[in-house]
Amino acid sequence: MAAVTSIMRAHQILLAQLDTLLKPYDLTFARYEALVLLTFSRAGSLPLSKIGERLMVHPTSVTNTVDRLERAGLVRRMRNPRDGRGVLAEITGEGRDIVRRATADLMNAGFCMGMYDDAELDEMFGLLRTLRVAAGDFSS
Repeated sequence: MAAVTSIMRAHQILLAQLDTLLKPYDLTFARYEALVLLTFSRAGSLPLSKIGERLMVHPTSVTNTVDRLERAGLVRRMRNPRDGRGVLAEITGEGRDIVRRATADLMNAGFCMGMYDDAELDEMFGLLRTLRVAAGDFSS
């Protein structure tokens, strides 16, 4: 229980700190993650279902996230040209600029993990990786 409680509390602390850093961009970490995912895609766009799958969030959360990003002019929705039925979210030029600037701020802040050295971060990643692999988060 102590380990679980510590992980959950660390998550809350990190999320609050990251959201504070992203506030000047009118982003939360969840919206930032969606934008980053789109920048990593070949065409700068992905089906909403693929965004949910890759971020491991419920379809309703993806819809809400894309709604907010679209209202801010950071993404646009478009019909999937492959099937004409599905919907893609495509990052805009402004969205790419925001990701670049927000990422620079997050990196300058060490993603709020600056109290750890590289060896500690590697160890932490390794310990949590075991849990993530067991849950099917990614393959070993």
